[in-house]
Amino acid sequence: MLKIRGLSVSFGRDAAEVKAVRGISLSVKRGETLGLVGESGSGKSVTALSILQLLPYPLAHHPNGSIRFRGEELLGASRAHLQRIRGNQIAMIFQEPLSSLNPLHSIERQIIEVLLVHKDMGREEARHRVVDLLHLVGLPEGIDRLTSLPHEFSGGQQQRVMIAMALANEPDMLIADEPTTALDVTIQAQILELLKDLKEKLDMALLLITHDLDVVRRTVDRVCVMHDGEIVEQGDIEEVFERPTHPYTQMLLSTKPRGNPDPAPSDAPTLVDAKDLRVWFPIKKGIINRTVSHVKAVDGINLSVPEGQTLGVVGESGSGKSTLGRALLRLERSKGTINFEGRDLQGLRSRALRPLRQEMQMVFQDPYGSLSPRLSVGQIIGEGLRVHQLGGSTDERRDLIGQTLEEVGLEPDMQDRYPHEFSGGQRQRIAIARVLVLKPKFIILDEPTSALDVSVQSQIVELLRDLQKRHNLAYLFISHDLRVVKAMAHHILVMREGKVVEQGPAQDVFDNPKGPYTRALLAAAFELKVESPM
Repeated sequence: MLKIRGLSVSFGRDAAEVKAVRGISLSVKRGETLGLVGESGSGKSVTALSILQLLPYPLAHHPNGSIRFRGEELLGASRAHLQRIRGNQIAMIFQEPLSSLNPLHSIERQIIEVLLVHKDMGREEARHRVVDLLHLVGLPEGIDRLTSLPHEFSGGQQQRVMIAMALANEPDMLIADEPTTALDVTIQAQILELLKDLKEKLDMALLLITHDLDVVRRTVDRVCVMHDGEIVEQGDIEEVFERPTHPYTQMLLSTKPRGNPDPAPSDAPTLVDAKDLRVWFPIKKGIINRTVSHVKAVDGINLSVPEGQTLGVVGESGSGKSTLGRALLRLERSKGTINFEGRDLQGLRSRALRPLRQEMQMVFQDPYGSLSPRLSVGQIIGEGLRVHQLGGSTDERRDLIGQTLEEVGLEPDMQDRYPHEFSGGQRQRIAIARVLVLKPKFIILDEPTSALDVSVQSQIVELLRDLQKRHNLAYLFISHDLRVVKAMAHHILVMREGKVVEQGPAQDVFDNPKGPYTRALLAAAFELKVESPM
């Protein structure tokens, strides 16, 4: 169905030319699933966008190569011909559903648009087709929310809406670019199962692009491994995974967050604890905007974090994990008791709380969005020093910033560069340095590895464990990736719908989960097979 031969993709011209893809060849048959794997920057997405000619031309160009779909050449094809192919015969699911969906249009309008562009049907007929599509992708409740905007849906629901749009015209081939990145393990398993079922039902070809090798192992028929713009190995999934021949493939398969955190002393004093912590958001309706109910994001949670230890908080999107983290730092209004080193934080005003903020810090989920693109790395890390009046003179602060960058595995002179000049893993190290420079005692890590390649995840986990040991740091580690949590956490707290459904020592929770919800999470994480949590 699809045959790519000797494809190269370059950005820029002459001395400034960057070769993103270098002479790759691959093919996909009808009804087959081909996995395209590799780390960020290897050329996977550029290859996928080339198929549909969606690259930013003329900045991007193809020095050589051929892309044939059903025998027809797509490189150099007319705009009219590509318009007939895109969304109609070849559809694409993009990586970030919330970025790909128009935030100002309802989901009904966005799915109908796909139908009206390619099909000769009336609006009422198209609306019935939208309802059928939402049923098809496992969103029957979405029928009652056709007028809802994308941000009103969870990450998994947004991805299902994207899949519905892609399948609207029953394409012959579906390109799925990182369709499960940053999704919960149970939602990830459901999305993958959905794609498998739809592929068989519609007899589609599927090109699955991902850096998650566990997803590839359980989903595809054949796999191509990309590195630095080239395909370094390809073949049947069993052959490549069981007997990899290229050193890069061997490295990918062997690199995962491993091991366990260093044993923690049983007599470590409690640094942070909370009792009956609640964060309720009002639901208001009517002309006078009267509160009719509440969203109970965090509902009566008790927890404690000893010095030098990690409390892992796990659960699906919407379970209240991030809200809990923000509430502990008084970044979210809450009720209940929050103690830091025995001092109640709830009664403190902003001025009294400011000195304590130096000792309680947060690393956010998205290393791309949490760093200002207008500030240099030195300015980003030094901002906290300036706010808390630390570090002395400008030269002394610069030296301190350089030392902190070295501590997280970066070069001191990198502080004069800007965030866009760094990879995702390097940006996350910068985000950690911004926190570490203040010498905190307690750090909340909100999904710090979710958007990173597996090899970079391992590096960040090793870095965090090393920093914890060196500085006796206490972590609240929020994640939906239970493999990473297992490598980091001394204790586990499992959340669902704002409540704690299970907690205890990490080894006990992983080896002998008591609740059905915890067992479902573990099954999805380690087997990609969902058990009912009911």
